[in-house]
Amino acid sequence: MDYKACWDYQESLLAEALAIKKANRERSFEERVLPEHHLLFVEHDSVYTLGKSGDIKHLLLDETGLEEHGARYYKINRGGDITYHGPGQIVGYPILDLEQFFTDIHKYMRSLEEAIILTLADYGIQGGRIEGLTGVWLDWEDDLKARKIAALGVKSSRWVTMHGFAFNVNTDLDYFNHIIPCGIEDKAVTSMKKELGKELDFEEVKASLKVKLAMVFGFQY
Repeated sequence: MDYKACWDYQESLLAEALAIKKANRERSFEERVLPEHHLLFVEHDSVYTLGKSGDIKHLLLDETGLEEHGARYYKINRGGDITYHGPGQIVGYPILDLEQFFTDIHKYMRSLEEAIILTLADYGIQGGRIEGLTGVWLDWEDDLKARKIAALGVKSSRWVTMHGFAFNVNTDLDYFNHIIPCGIEDKAVTSMKKELGKELDFEEVKASLKVKLAMVFGFQY
């Protein structure tokens, strides 16, 4: 799905949830309506996105360079710095009302990471975290070998989330050579395909990840 079209769709789902929560202020407890949750799994055409706190200098291509590589660029309203989205990558957008789960953004981010770590374990890949950095990493305890396999960047409004994570499955990693991923200059980026030396069944990985998200958050689908 086109990135901008998907962003607009997320915004519409967020607005629906916020409208329900606003209306609930005027309702009795018995009359309250709970917002629905949504979990979007998307593949985008090649696109670079820069978060609110990001530095445009971390995009190493000008307009001509973007055109030559068939990529687009958007400054967006999530947290975090610059990242890449493209074919072979699971981009996950949970639109969740965290008041129905827990009101803790730090816990929310760690929960997204945990679902990806559990999914990697299904394929014999050990993922982990680096203190002070978001995302899921391999060889995270070795500064020279540490490499990121999933990036996170979210937005929350009145505890309703949007944006989410980018999980490299069969991703063309060459596109990361044109940015300083997440503003981190000394860490590499990887994918399941690179680590295992073979193309992954994309639908199978998505199915595994959905199960793990359900486990971590305790939701049904």
